[in-house]
Amino acid sequence: MATLLYRLGRFAFRRRHFTALFWVALLALAGVGAAGAPVAGNTSFSIPGTEAQKAFDVLEERFPGARADGATARVVFKAPAGEKMTDAGNKAIVQDTVEELSDGSEVARVTDPYQGGGVSRDGTVAYASVSYQVSGMELEESSRDSLEDAAEGARDAGLTVEIGGDALQAVPETGATEIIGIGVAAVVLVITFGSLVAAGLPLLTALIGVGIGVAGITALASTLELGSTTSILATMIGLAVGIDYALFIVSRYRAELAEGREREDAAGRAVGTAGSAVVFAGLTVVIALVGLSVVNIPMLTKMGIAAAVTVAIAVLIALTMVPALLGYAGRRVRAAGEKGKRRGREDEEKGNGTAKEKARRPNMGTRWARFVVRRPVAVLLLGVVGLGAAAIPASSLELGLPDDGSQPTSTTQRRAYDLLSEGFGPGFNGPLVVVVDAKNSDDPDAVFRQTGDDIKALDDVVSVSPAAPNKAGDTATITVVPDSKPSSVATEDLVHDIRDAGTGVKADTGADVLVTGATAMNIDVSQKLNDALVPYLTLVVGLAFLLLIVVFRSILVPLKAALGFLLSVMAALGAVVAVFQWGWLSGLMGVEETGPVMSMMPIFMVGVVFGLAMDYEVFLVTRMREAYVHGEKPDEAVVTGFRHGARVVSAAAVIMMAVFAGFIGSSESMVKMIGFGLAIAVFFDAFVVRMAIVPAVLALLGKKAWWLPKWLDRALPNVDVEGEGLRTEGDADAGEKGGSPDDRDLARV
Repeated sequence: MATLLYRLGRFAFRRRHFTALFWVALLALAGVGAAGAPVAGNTSFSIPGTEAQKAFDVLEERFPGARADGATARVVFKAPAGEKMTDAGNKAIVQDTVEELSDGSEVARVTDPYQGGGVSRDGTVAYASVSYQVSGMELEESSRDSLEDAAEGARDAGLTVEIGGDALQAVPETGATEIIGIGVAAVVLVITFGSLVAAGLPLLTALIGVGIGVAGITALASTLELGSTTSILATMIGLAVGIDYALFIVSRYRAELAEGREREDAAGRAVGTAGSAVVFAGLTVVIALVGLSVVNIPMLTKMGIAAAVTVAIAVLIALTMVPALLGYAGRRVRAAGEKGKRRGREDEEKGNGTAKEKARRPNMGTRWARFVVRRPVAVLLLGVVGLGAAAIPASSLELGLPDDGSQPTSTTQRRAYDLLSEGFGPGFNGPLVVVVDAKNSDDPDAVFRQTGDDIKALDDVVSVSPAAPNKAGDTATITVVPDSKPSSVATEDLVHDIRDAGTGVKADTGADVLVTGATAMNIDVSQKLNDALVPYLTLVVGLAFLLLIVVFRSILVPLKAALGFLLSVMAALGAVVAVFQWGWLSGLMGVEETGPVMSMMPIFMVGVVFGLAMDYEVFLVTRMREAYVHGEKPDEAVVTGFRHGARVVSAAAVIMMAVFAGFIGSSESMVKMIGFGLAIAVFFDAFVVRMAIVPAVLALLGKKAWWLPKWLDRALPNVDVEGEGLRTEGDADAGEKGGSPDDRDLARV
C-alpha cells in the first residue's frame, strides 16, 4: 500500500493543476445541487419492529384521513391574574383565535377548548389543538406565520399565549461557537507548524471536503429524507478528521524535507507513510459509522452513512489535494526544525550555546515517553483509576428522547409545555395513544369498553378518554393521560402495564392492544438502542480489531487499543451524565434544563469515539512499529514514536476537541450533547489513554506487544504501513536519476 500511495502522492504533486481542478469542480457541482434543493427539515422517527411503530402503521391504515404523521400544534392560553378563561371576554378572544387558525390551507382540524374539554379545572389555562394535513418537514412557512400571527393577536388582546408541538420546530443553529472552534484549530496549526501557509493547508482542505460532503447531503436531503441534524453532524465529524488527516500528511512532509528529500519525493513519501495511517484510521471511522445501521433506526443509519461519506472524502482529499497544495506552496512550507536551526546558528554566533547542543535537547514528547517507560505501573494505575472515577456517573445513566420540556425556557414551546403542566398536570404533555385493533373480534364495542376499563384500573392514570372508533368500527383509539411527566420512570412503567393488560385482552377477545404516541415511541427507541448496543459493539470492535491486527501485525496491541477505548468512552458517558443529567457545570455549557440523556447518545458515541480513538492509536503506534521494525528495542521504539508523533497527535486532539466543542452552542439539544460528549471523549482518549496508558502498557509488555503467531503472520496480507516498500521505490527513482539513495536515509522511512 505504501508504494501505491507514494506514487499517488507524487502524481498529485506533479499534476497539481489537474488535482486541484478536480476537487474544486466537484465542490462547485455539489454546491449547484445544494442550491437548487429544498431545505432539509426535521425527520420523523420510524422505528421498525417496535410496538409503537406497529400501532402507528395501524393508524395509517385504518384512519386514512387522520394523517397520523401530520404536524401538530397546541396553542395554550392563560388568563390574566384574577381572571378565568371561562370569562366572556377571554372566551371570545379564544374563539376568534380558533376561527383564525381554521382558515389555514394546510390545517386539517382545530379543536375548540370549550367544546373539547380543553380548559383546566381551575379555569386559568386552556388550549386549542391544531392538526395539519402535512408533516412538520412539509409544512409551508406561511402556515407557521399564520399560527404565530393568530397567537400574537390573542396576546395583544391581553392573554398569555404560547405554542407547543412540532409545527414550529426550526432547523437547529450552531451559533458563533462553531466559528470559534475553527479559530482555535487555526491557532493550534500555526503554533504547530510555525507558518501561516503550512497551517492554512489543513484548514483549506478540510473545508473543501466538508463543503463537498455537506453540499451533497443538502442536495439529496429531500430525496433521501435526511434531517437537518444530519448535515450538522457530518460537518462536525468531517471537519475534525479532515483537519487531522491533512495535519499528519503535512507534518510528515516537513519531516521528509528535513531528511534532505526533494519536494516531490517528500510529498510521495509523506502520502506513502502517513497516508497509509490515514487510510486505516479513516477505515475504522467509516466502519464505526456505517455499523450504526445494525440498530435498524433509519434516522441513525442515515446520519452514520452521511458522516461516513464525509470522512471518506476527507481521506481522499488528504491523499491527493494536500500534496497538490504542497506543490503550489513550494518553499513557503519549510522543513521541520528549520526555524529552530536558524535560531541555533544565531545563538551560536552570539555565544549563547551551540546549535548542536540545542539539537541534542529532547523535545517534550521524548521526555514524557522516557518518564512513562521508567514508571509504567504508576502511570498505568493513575490513568485507569482516573478514568474509572470519571465513569462513575455513568452508572446512573437515564435514557430518553428530547421533547418540549428539554427546550430552553426562552422558547415558546417550553413555555407552552410548562403552562400545560401547570393547568392539567405533568402527564398531560405526554399522552399515550392506545390503539385497539378489534378486526378479528366478534364484538368490537365490547372490546373497546373492556380495554378502557382495564386501563382505568391501573396506577398512575389521570384520565382515559372514551374509545374513538374508525368508520368501519373495527379499530379505535383511546387517549390515556398519565399522572407523571413523559420522561419519568412511572410513565414508562405505565406503558408496560397497559401492554400487559392488552395481553389479557388479546387472550380473551383476540383483539390487539397497542400503545403508541411520542412518549411510548421514546420508550421503545431507548429499549431498541439498549438491545442493539452489545451486537453493535461486537461487530464494530471485532471488525476494527481484525483491521488493526493487519496494520500492526500484533494481537496484544489491537486488544490494548480496544480496552483503552472502552475506558475513554465510559469516562465520557460519565461526564455527559454529570453535566446533562445531574446539572454539573450546566450553566457553563448552556444547559438550561437537565433530564435524561438522549437515548441514541451511548451507541452514537460508541461508534464515533471508537473510530476517532483508533485514529490516534494508528498515528502514534505506527511510528513505534516503524522504529521497532527497523531494529530499535521496544522501549526505544516507544520513545521514538513519541519523539515524532506526540506533538502532532496532541495538536490533532486539541483541534478535534475545539471543533466538537464549537457545537456546544447549538440550539438543538441533541447536537449540543453530542458536541460535548465527543469533545470530552477525545480529551480522555488522546491525553489519558493514548498518551499515558498506551506507552505504559507497551513498556510493560516489551517484545510481547509485537508478538504474532507465525501461521497468522503468513496468512495476513502485507499492507506495509511502515513504508518498507519505499526502499525499492526509492532505489528505482534514484536509478532513473543516475544515482542511488543513501541507505541510511531510507532506513528512516
